[in-house]
Amino acid sequence: MKKSLKMGSAFIGIIVGAGFASGQEILQYFTSFGHLGTLAAILATALFAYMGMSLTRLGSRMQTTSHKEAVYGIGGKIGGFIMDAIIILTLFGVGVVMIAGAGSIFSQQFGLPAVLGNTVMALIVMATIMLNVQKIIAIIGSITPFLVVMVIGLALYSLLTMDASFAALEPIAKEQDSALSNWFYSAINYVSFNIAVGASMAIVMGGVEKDEKIAARGGFIGGLGLGVLIILSHLAIFSTVDQVGNSDMPILQMANDISPILGIFISLILFAMIYNTAVSMLFSFTARFADLNTKRFKITVVTVVTLAYLLSFRGFTELVSEFYPIIGLLGMFLVVSLFVANIRYARNKKASA
Repeated sequence: MKKSLKMGSAFIGIIVGAGFASGQEILQYFTSFGHLGTLAAILATALFAYMGMSLTRLGSRMQTTSHKEAVYGIGGKIGGFIMDAIIILTLFGVGVVMIAGAGSIFSQQFGLPAVLGNTVMALIVMATIMLNVQKIIAIIGSITPFLVVMVIGLALYSLLTMDASFAALEPIAKEQDSALSNWFYSAINYVSFNIAVGASMAIVMGGVEKDEKIAARGGFIGGLGLGVLIILSHLAIFSTVDQVGNSDMPILQMANDISPILGIFISLILFAMIYNTAVSMLFSFTARFADLNTKRFKITVVTVVTLAYLLSFRGFTELVSEFYPIIGLLGMFLVVSLFVANIRYARNKKASA
């Protein structure tokens, strides 16, 4: 169980980056639909649990060290190529968004130039990727519990101290910009986007674990835990949407409204979560094109992170609103392929029994 919990924690850490931890994703994908956003969050929880289990189990079953082997194994030449391209685009694109998110924290919380945050994040990400995959998994998993405590604490405080009812706040919630126009599609799109984000590293994590059941349980725990955090974050933002709805980082604004000191503490956690996802995305992207612990790998790391750094100056909010829904749409191909692969595996296992 300890291995499964560690893997589940790392799975959450991979997916939870700047957009989620700041509350911007939750606001656009869930809270902007009011009460229907709560249903969307519950639907997303169920899907995340299933998909997390499927990804880590697939990695363990195939004992793969790269997502390339897994996606070509389940999708064939054409399907594998499409899934590989989607994952590659997602890995790099989200890495860019994460670096931009660091700039937003420096600017919003500390009044420092965004370029400073972008630069600091790019440098520490570049240094971290030089470590091996086991160390990266340990780093990611160790920081995640701080986020869990933060989200639960803010959610409980917001719900216990809310001045207005959800019914009164719903019109305000619906005035917020939505990433998509329909709550049901928004939930599906959000899951498919994040599965595209986490697929590569989740498959690699599963490949590290030889016991398929342990790997599958770890992915399930991670997906379920992620869903619970989505529901809690949504309720926290919903309960204070009249105060934080117009903020680029609602969670950070919520913390600052409680206490400036708490705001600083939360901003550090947000920075750590952004770091988590940036490392995961750009490490997986680099590992797709170069073997670990080689000179080529190090050169590729420097090139990839530098390019991501330059593109990050497009801006955090703009990148989230423009890039995420597109990847969510493309990611549906990956989600459907995993569903089909699970059905085929179950049929083959039954036939051979």
